[in-house]
Amino acid sequence: MITLQNLEKTYGETRALKGISFSISKGEVVGLLGPNGAGKTTAIKIIVGYLLPTAGSATVAGFDVVSHPLEVQERIGYLPENAPLYLDMLAQEYLDFMADMRGLDARTRAIRLARVVEECAIQPVLTRPLGQLSKGYRQRVGLAAALLHDPQILVLDEPTTGLDPNQIAEVRHLVRRMGSTKTVILSTHILSEVEATCDRAVILIDGRVRADASLAEITRSSVQVVTLSARDPVAARHDLEGLRGVIAVDETDRGDGFHTFRLHLEGDGEIGEAVGELARERGWRLRELRRDDRSLEQVFRELTDTAAGEEWAPKAESSPGEAETWAPSSPIA
Repeated sequence: MITLQNLEKTYGETRALKGISFSISKGEVVGLLGPNGAGKTTAIKIIVGYLLPTAGSATVAGFDVVSHPLEVQERIGYLPENAPLYLDMLAQEYLDFMADMRGLDARTRAIRLARVVEECAIQPVLTRPLGQLSKGYRQRVGLAAALLHDPQILVLDEPTTGLDPNQIAEVRHLVRRMGSTKTVILSTHILSEVEATCDRAVILIDGRVRADASLAEITRSSVQVVTLSARDPVAARHDLEGLRGVIAVDETDRGDGFHTFRLHLEGDGEIGEAVGELARERGWRLRELRRDDRSLEQVFRELTDTAAGEEWAPKAESSPGEAETWAPSSPIA
């Protein structure tokens, strides 16, 4: 649905995008995540045809954003960080104006206006001037305008900026509903935003793609945590080190008769069944067996701390590489 290939954007001496590449398939809800200044908004503006790339290409539904901008914009609904509203207009007048701009005929206009008013829950404010609305309602009206022409793709740039917690929850719920029928790109620097609404994350840092995978894959660890009680903890550690796929074991004495072992695995395999079988054979009391997955915040911090040009991996298990983009090396078991 959307494909970026070696996309670059330069403002004078500043390289905002440094050759980013990723694609988004139909029906995906993707979070474009990164710190302030990472290049998220620049990438979004190129996708919607607001900016031209310095180099590389971007296509939307098979149309190049440079050579076929109108075809691209017909298929995209775009809500910028600050919705471009005419504050002296009533909400209803603004939506009518946007329907005129989109060239909707009378029948389509009536159907779509009724639909977006219901979807965005803005019926109570239709007859009020936009300048008198709260930030939350302005965002909703802006989203309704973006949805008027029933686009295949919805692009949202920091949609919850300035909203209170209740308004944030409402916008998230709306994004999730939109994701059931549309391709959605959500640009944000708020990690919880991505966790609450997206299936996949593309993380930009310093104008480069540093990670691109599902949330489960990005946060997945190759460390298994095993907490058990054994008569001979030294022998237990030796047995665990001998399991297939285990490359190292760290041990912590919990002081209550139980020991916690962190099993560093080769690759992304699962050894829960093997550990369980070994515990039965040895007569261990098994208290805990889990994968030591990280939060999205931990991954994000690791990525931002990693030097440019290094391949991302959990700090305790990685060594520098040459690739700029991290992706899982094998499918999730």
